[in-house]
Amino acid sequence: MREEVCINDLIKRYSALESCVGDIEEAIQVIIACYSNNGKLLICGNGGSCADADHMVGELMKSFEKQRPVNDELRNKLSSVSKERGSSIAGRLQKALPAISLNAHSALYSAIANDIDAEIVFAQQVLGYGEKGDILIAISTSGNSQNVIDAAITAKALGLMVISLSGQSGGMMKQYSDIAVCVPADNTAEVQEFHLPVYHTICKMVEKSFFMRK
Repeated sequence: MREEVCINDLIKRYSALESCVGDIEEAIQVIIACYSNNGKLLICGNGGSCADADHMVGELMKSFEKQRPVNDELRNKLSSVSKERGSSIAGRLQKALPAISLNAHSALYSAIANDIDAEIVFAQQVLGYGEKGDILIAISTSGNSQNVIDAAITAKALGLMVISLSGQSGGMMKQYSDIAVCVPADNTAEVQEFHLPVYHTICKMVEKSFFMRK
């Protein structure tokens, strides 16, 4: 019911996204399942989609709308390590939903581009970080960004699920996606404007699933 309320609020504000509701709901459920099984998200994109990848990680790795206090076991362990600092650290730490932006490692990114090939900057990181049961969130407004597509192909080969965020057609990326959220726009700026409320809704609902009582 809570998920339905959140989705209804999304459609009330962005009615054009009604065509994406089924895919958004499915994405929420598989991400919850991933985290329930100790998995993580790998997220990538170019340009504005790079910023979206970083933004999404920021909503997952710390509190977004719900409080996420650490448990007593960790509090006690921190205090046992440092009587002076442990309690203070425990009072400020927040539980995380593990997510990695594949855009965030500039030295590695440039080394792969320079030493190997810029088209596999994300695929190489999927190989290094990805484990079966993890999820790749691939963001491309056109759905045709080759480095994002190559990451999706690599993810599928390694047994990861792929959720894509793209424009209306889904592009080439769609064929490598388990779930394709194709927003109803083709213009880059308009696609990105739709992506923001989509991933905010996803992050809200995933967070509520784990921290509703916090």
